[in-house]
Amino acid sequence: MAEEKIVFDFDGSRTMEISTGKVAKLANGACIVRQGDTMVLVTACSGAPREGTDFFPLQVDYREKYSAAGRFPGGYIKREGKPSTHEILTCRMIDRPIRPLFPNGFFDEVQILCTLLSVDGVNEPDVLAMVGASASLMLSDLPFQGPIGAVRVGLVDGEYVINPTREQMAKSKLELIYAGSPDKVIMIEGEAEFVTEQQMKEAMYAANEAIKKQCAAQLELAAKAGRPKKEYKLYPVPAELQKRLEAFCASRMEAVCTIPGKEDRQKAQDELREEMRNALRADFADMDDASFALETAKGFDDFVRTVTRSVILSKQFRPDGRSITDIRPLSAEVGVLPVVHGSGLFTRGETQALVIATLGNDKDAQEYDDLNSPTGNGVKRFYLHYNFPPFTVGEVGRMAGPGRREIGHGNLAERSVSKVIPKDFPYVIRCVSEIMSSNGSTSMASVCGATLALMDAGVPITAPVAGISCGLVTGENGERLLLTDIIGAEDHFGDMDFKVCGTREGITGFQLDLKLPGIPIDLLCEGMERDRIARLKILDVIEACIPAPRAELSARAPRLEIVKINPEKIGALIGPGGKNIRSITEETGASIDVAEDGSVKIMAANKEQLDAAKERVVGSTAEAEIGKIYKGKVVTIRDFGAFVNILPGIDGLLHISEMADYRVGKVTDICNEGDFVTVKVIDIDQSGKIRLSRKAALKELDK
Repeated sequence: MAEEKIVFDFDGSRTMEISTGKVAKLANGACIVRQGDTMVLVTACSGAPREGTDFFPLQVDYREKYSAAGRFPGGYIKREGKPSTHEILTCRMIDRPIRPLFPNGFFDEVQILCTLLSVDGVNEPDVLAMVGASASLMLSDLPFQGPIGAVRVGLVDGEYVINPTREQMAKSKLELIYAGSPDKVIMIEGEAEFVTEQQMKEAMYAANEAIKKQCAAQLELAAKAGRPKKEYKLYPVPAELQKRLEAFCASRMEAVCTIPGKEDRQKAQDELREEMRNALRADFADMDDASFALETAKGFDDFVRTVTRSVILSKQFRPDGRSITDIRPLSAEVGVLPVVHGSGLFTRGETQALVIATLGNDKDAQEYDDLNSPTGNGVKRFYLHYNFPPFTVGEVGRMAGPGRREIGHGNLAERSVSKVIPKDFPYVIRCVSEIMSSNGSTSMASVCGATLALMDAGVPITAPVAGISCGLVTGENGERLLLTDIIGAEDHFGDMDFKVCGTREGITGFQLDLKLPGIPIDLLCEGMERDRIARLKILDVIEACIPAPRAELSARAPRLEIVKINPEKIGALIGPGGKNIRSITEETGASIDVAEDGSVKIMAANKEQLDAAKERVVGSTAEAEIGKIYKGKVVTIRDFGAFVNILPGIDGLLHISEMADYRVGKVTDICNEGDFVTVKVIDIDQSGKIRLSRKAALKELDK
């Protein structure tokens, strides 16, 4: 197949290119997406359904190669290893908008591989990979109901910019990553510096215009080079089994779907499912036990979904008894842990997050790789980690490292809270969200808990941040019902999970997940307004608990002070082979970071250690001043006088004539090597030679 290429103008001034047929010809679908000199290869392949599968096994991987930036991997092993946090977050962004566009009951294994081939330091590759995922699926024989487009929107000097350059993004108040089809949004994610809901709406409509051009280009390319679509087998529950299952459960299903407590509701549903299985097993003897268990599990879950959605739509009655706009009971506490620097416990219904804040120095900052930056790396001074152990949902499970979900939830909370950390705050901050129980929107509870923990630690955040999620249930006849503060069942059985975080002033972070192949932008904006109203109520609870950051840092937090020295004195502070600075840190217990501009950041466990280290730093880098009195050590004796060390590395001449207010016969009548003498600096010549006077110092001290 010859290479086919579509080049199109997507923002009125720049072009994007999608090509296929040159490389990766054996994949079901493959394309290269290019903007500027950034290029991403995306391939789509499929395999047979996994044995016993009851879900769509879609796997998305995004990998950045150092060679794409003309660099070598760091460290001993000169090969890319496990995916970075950035790569994992990009995988999630690609997965979420394409997953809803496959047919229900399609369980074939599908793998999307995105490989960064070239990166120019100007154009970001992640949105190109999202476009490439859609294009490769459109070119393939898979039953993908696309296409979709994807862009990043910035707000620079009051103007909305599509796929801004890195230089433009540095000035932007908004980072909106938008994926959708023409006039329908499927996924958004990003962060902002207190933008309004109206600005978010305008940004989404700006994105929609670029999306239309991307989708048109994909359709054109697929018409030229796409494979014919195959007929794929779907795996619904056998119709007779589903009919009998629903008939058996119908009289009790609404009751078990509307039990307020999560645990009680789940227990009642489990009991009904087992009764149904026992009653129907003999009638389906031709099915083996594994198949019968799988199909009844799928069928029962489908019926719970149908009944739950029907009750919500027809009666506006939610599983836990709330109205569609009610927030679950809220509570907030601070100072719940005695030793940590700051702690906050936030509870919303059966969802609870305990967040711990820890303050550290520059060595505690998080370094990360960034191939699209000039230096190839970056540093975070505030970061938030999210942990979701099995007990949070009353289950057992294997404890391992953080999965993609934990990394994604932590990153959303981190970005949302980072906007209120003062840029000149000298401490590095780590927040850890330990989820205590989960029944919907633990990431939003983490945002609220982090706000509490930071204020408890005395971090001078500019404003409290809160987050909440809005859900959606749609009906077959076009009914649409938005739900404020969704619980786990409403997330699982509903159509939308739209999380928005912010202050009273505006939005700081957001994320949309849909199970539908898109919704109108205006409907999403209605959900955003619901989130705003709920957010203000949560902020009332947070501020009632702790109205402002504590006036002083936690007594448990380390003490920190920045001392400014002459940059030319950095060498004197460090000493030969680091001897001097190592001596200071070992003897005082403080940690010291020295910047090239002469800023010395001293951190210690308490004020006494801080003062001791500060005195040593100042002493090591101080310069002699005319008229100042010093107590120095005699280091050399000569016939004409003595050389006295008054500061580290700084000696001056105490001439015999300046030793006393009478005639001194010989130097040793006044001092010997190793003695300490009080002297005054009386002159520093142009070459830096220092003249000292003992008699002038004694005369001044006698006054």
